[in-house]
Amino acid sequence: MNWNKEWKYLAVLTGLFAFFFFLPVGFERFDNAVFEALYLMKWYAREHVILCLVPALFIAGAIAVFVSQNAVMKYFGAKANKIISYAVASVSGTILAVCSCTILPLFAGIYKRGAGLGPAISFLYAGPAINILAIALTARVLGFEIGAARAVGAVLFSLIIGLSMHFIFRKEELDKVKKQLDLAQEEELRPLWQTIIYFGAMVGILVFANWAKPSEAAGIWHLIYIKKWILTSFSSLIFAFTLIKYFDIRIFKVMIASAPAIILAVFLPNYPVISFAAGFIGLSYILNTTKGEMEDWFVSSWDFAKMIVPLLFIGVLAAGFLLGRPGNEGIIPSGWVEMAVGGNSLRANFFSSIVGAFMYFATLTEVPILEGLMGNGMGKGPALALLLSGPALSLPNMLVLRQVMGNKKTAVFIVLVIIMSTAAGMIYGTFF
Repeated sequence: MNWNKEWKYLAVLTGLFAFFFFLPVGFERFDNAVFEALYLMKWYAREHVILCLVPALFIAGAIAVFVSQNAVMKYFGAKANKIISYAVASVSGTILAVCSCTILPLFAGIYKRGAGLGPAISFLYAGPAINILAIALTARVLGFEIGAARAVGAVLFSLIIGLSMHFIFRKEELDKVKKQLDLAQEEELRPLWQTIIYFGAMVGILVFANWAKPSEAAGIWHLIYIKKWILTSFSSLIFAFTLIKYFDIRIFKVMIASAPAIILAVFLPNYPVISFAAGFIGLSYILNTTKGEMEDWFVSSWDFAKMIVPLLFIGVLAAGFLLGRPGNEGIIPSGWVEMAVGGNSLRANFFSSIVGAFMYFATLTEVPILEGLMGNGMGKGPALALLLSGPALSLPNMLVLRQVMGNKKTAVFIVLVIIMSTAAGMIYGTFF
């Protein structure tokens, strides 16, 4: 008998027994935290998986298949013009308006295609942080000064953090440059303008389907919100045209794949998410019944899904258990958080940055949370610190980043975001 193996088996059994023996079921806070984890997971599944995550995964898969490595390296590669690459990456959030989890497949797509670490990190931070609607809502609800500070801070952070990551890991970046020089040039299968229209249509679907309701029932943002599903349908029509015209998919096949989504949109207009899901099922049918690039596109998207989705679900459950949903408590009492973020001390700013980094914020939800915290004594400095760390990071986000770029780079990125958010909060709180 192998006693070493048997002792390990006994240790596992003993550990499981102890876990269930001491499981604090029946204690109100623990039971509530479990329900909060499940509630947050349910909310995430309903609000973000179909509308945000699924289209982002398809876009990431398309990047891996249809965007040549030469094109990625030209604009984001280790030898690309730094002014152009960082400028494009740092303003991406004004177009995408996504959360810290939805940006992950897109980041993974360009990073794995050869983008330099610095521009890729700038894109990763800017995607959820530089959201025009969120910044406007911040200025409207929390005050113009903090809204302006958030806008300026987010742009500067995306640049500084990206450049810092490039400098810290410059040896690896130099090795990447050498490897890229040895790569054979990939042949462009279609003109750049066709690729731009194709990706623009997919980004339009992602952006308009997730357009959040603004605080005021007036203005351009509200008009876009009212017409969001018309704009999403228009983007889908352009997307279908690109499949037929640029990828030689037969029009009859596109019509068959689109029919369920159109029928559901007509007969169930109050449940657009159902027809939206049907549209992506139809797209999957097209990809799986067409050999070549289309099949490669589906396989690539599925590979991203297998890597990212399980970790996101685990992270959302953990975030819900620890911190709860907005307005609800997890295992950590909200009173502790409110006590820790009062005033403008170093401790308050640092703690606020950490809470923001680990808590999951959907787009725009951070503003009402901060409004409540500030009403309970939260200082303006810690509020800005949370605004700069929260949208860009979350526990689910961290788990996926670790899988994409490794423990060391992920840890350095997290530390940079927390330190810079703390410093920004301290400076802002001193003057305002």
